[in-house]
Amino acid sequence: MAKSNRMVTVGAAQLGPIGLNESRGEVVDRLLTLLDRAHERGCDLVVFPELALTTFFPRWYFEDQEQIDRFFESAMPGNETQPLFDRAAEYGIGFCLGFAELAEGKRYNACILVDKSGEIVGKYRKVHLPGHADHKPERKWQHLEKAYFDVGDLGFPVWRAMGGIMGMCICNDRRWPETYRMMGLQGVEMIMLGYNTPATEPPWGFEPTHLASLHNNLSMQSGAYQNATWVIGVAKAGREEGCDMMGGTLIIAPTGEIVAQGRTLDDELVVADCDLDACNHYKNTVFNFAEHRQPDQYGLITETAGVKLPPE
Repeated sequence: MAKSNRMVTVGAAQLGPIGLNESRGEVVDRLLTLLDRAHERGCDLVVFPELALTTFFPRWYFEDQEQIDRFFESAMPGNETQPLFDRAAEYGIGFCLGFAELAEGKRYNACILVDKSGEIVGKYRKVHLPGHADHKPERKWQHLEKAYFDVGDLGFPVWRAMGGIMGMCICNDRRWPETYRMMGLQGVEMIMLGYNTPATEPPWGFEPTHLASLHNNLSMQSGAYQNATWVIGVAKAGREEGCDMMGGTLIIAPTGEIVAQGRTLDDELVVADCDLDACNHYKNTVFNFAEHRQPDQYGLITETAGVKLPPE
């Protein structure tokens, strides 16, 4: 039976660890293998993780800018990534790809949405940069996103693609409800979200190991439900250069339910049929924004970044 125009078969393409010295060509070969699997399983769209072309380099402190820039893409597609675009277009599969972007002297943690013809139709640059900007040699590993990336300057746009309204965000963005609501207010029906998240010993101090997965699931499931959208959360997983990265790749329905999830810490394709019309019920009832939101009461959200305590 033919799929409806609003049914998108999604492949969440989890990646296992990528070594510090693993070449772009080697990584792209792995992406192509996942794309081949997606084609075999009838996928319309494949979502790859954050910084999918390299190891998670912000865990190291580099003094030489040239050492840092080797992890960045100055063109997309470039020579090494063109085969991914070509094969996806051959298969008629769209994809979302996270990478480090060098553009006009600025450096971003970015991702793109590519349509079924191989054309880039959307770009997002990570807004919520975690970690620190200063060298902290006492740490087992560092989290230097604030040193290596500029804050994204594109906001939270959405695009008409794949028969629906599509949005993207990256890793730490998933923890902030504003991320989902900004796209929800534009009618988003599917949010693609790649991440690299340590499973243990986070850089901000001790935390029980079970909380990493709990917070991962909680933030994405609540974002999906409260904005009546599909959320595709895709991990870079496994022990990467001594750092244990959380898996937990998820496909989440607009109800907040997990409909498919990864089972490994390796390269793995998680597939689900996502009916974009499943968004409509909550968009028209509980989360009918035009009917129920009270924006004149929410001024504090944009008036301050920090907390405003009540008077003593």
